[in-house]
Amino acid sequence: MTRPVLLPAAAGLAAVALGVGAGELAAALFAPNGSPVTSVGGAAIDLAPPWAKEFMIAVFGTGDKAALLTLIGLLVAVIGGLAGVVEHRRPPLGRSIIGLGALLGLLAAVTRAGSGVLDALPSVVAGVAATIALTLLLRVLPVPATARGAGAAERGGRASASAPAAPPARRDLDRRRFLAWAGGSAAVGVLAAAGGFAIQAGSRVATAVRETIKLPTPVTSAPPVPAGAELGIDGLAPVVTPNEVFYRIDTALAVPRVNPADWSLAITGLVDTPFTLGWDELLALPMTEHATTLMCVSNPVGGDLIGNAVWLGYPIRELLRRAGPQSGADMVLSRSVDGWTASTPLEVLLDDDRECLLAIGMNGQPLPAEHGFPVRMVVPGLYGYVSATKWVTEMKLTRFADETAYWTDRGWSPRGPVKLQSRIDVPATNAELPAGEVVVAGVAWQQHVGVAGVEVQVDGGAWRPAELAEAISDDTWVQWRYVWEASPGDHILRCRAISATGEVQTGDVQGVIPDGATGWAPRLVTVS
Repeated sequence: MTRPVLLPAAAGLAAVALGVGAGELAAALFAPNGSPVTSVGGAAIDLAPPWAKEFMIAVFGTGDKAALLTLIGLLVAVIGGLAGVVEHRRPPLGRSIIGLGALLGLLAAVTRAGSGVLDALPSVVAGVAATIALTLLLRVLPVPATARGAGAAERGGRASASAPAAPPARRDLDRRRFLAWAGGSAAVGVLAAAGGFAIQAGSRVATAVRETIKLPTPVTSAPPVPAGAELGIDGLAPVVTPNEVFYRIDTALAVPRVNPADWSLAITGLVDTPFTLGWDELLALPMTEHATTLMCVSNPVGGDLIGNAVWLGYPIRELLRRAGPQSGADMVLSRSVDGWTASTPLEVLLDDDRECLLAIGMNGQPLPAEHGFPVRMVVPGLYGYVSATKWVTEMKLTRFADETAYWTDRGWSPRGPVKLQSRIDVPATNAELPAGEVVVAGVAWQQHVGVAGVEVQVDGGAWRPAELAEAISDDTWVQWRYVWEASPGDHILRCRAISATGEVQTGDVQGVIPDGATGWAPRLVTVS
């Protein structure tokens, strides 16, 4: 006879939910860096091959982390259900499965950058709580009537027909009692996890400190956005991207919460005078304000993993000159508080004509936590994976020949200059349009080079010049528009940019790996 599996599976699921909740609450109270969920998720991100990362970004975009957390939740639920069934049939194998899961969480936590012994505690708490809960829930598991009769026959050696079975009313009562205990355990786990996440979000960084920070007045202010920079077209990306919609792509499953009072930046490596810079010392330095467009290397042609902001910070070149780069150094290996690294060409950071900033402000506000609070790097003209280190804590001068960074270890190019690109924002893909004049509009960019023109093509025909708005600077994107006399039918629109140096955006199609995508993104529309 096949034993029932739904109730044992429910017991395992409830037990694991309780354990995970207890672990997250323990992390919030005692070891923020030891969260079982984020530790395992972070390890999964680090171990995932580049194609898996690109798949997640291509499918989920900036929701890749939420998708990963959902996937982890589903996996934990499956493991919990399996542990319940196995423990019911072959104890203590189910408890061993839970113990193995807790061990994996522990190892993931203690091997993360900046981890300590205490970071093992949340996974231990999770494993112990889940094991105890599973044991207790299986003790109140209702036994089917057939199983009672068979058990009595085995014990008494008599015919099973003579063994009394529990009456239906008693079986229903047992079932309800079990479901109440299982549901209560799962609910307590969910509430504990929610409480843990809430505590971590509120207390791991002094939110009140960020809200009370008064940014210093820049010695050099960014010029105002030119009146001709905004074309005022509905659906066209604004010249300056609001903080709340600025794209976020990084490997931090949980946003690092760094108290400015505890922050410092170490300048190390091949330098004559290594030093450490604290928060108060940084604030006392003369600040520069500069508008810069940042872009992720994972952005497909025509994609939206790009944004423009006005950044406030101190020129990185001044810090590097203070340290005194030694002969032979050609790369700065920057490191985040969570261990992520980026390899930036030293000559770019030392360039007097390039405003590479150790940034503390974004669009007139202290950096949002998601964008690197309290301090991050902003480098015009390079993809983020080799320059835009958030929550930065170290800059090590070294050589490309001697060291590699997070993404170069995974097959990406060690140097990542931004490629000439453009996209169409208006009209939308598959839009249905009336015949006659149709405004086609978008943005174009090649940071630190600049855009001189944009051309539009309809149905593979001749390239026609578009009207270019006024750019803030060569380090920012620029809006453009083209008025098209649209005739009825299905049409394919394409655009291409022309740089300030005369380069024409290539139509050769290349994926994002190893150093950024190329091609012309088609926009399909229907005119009636």
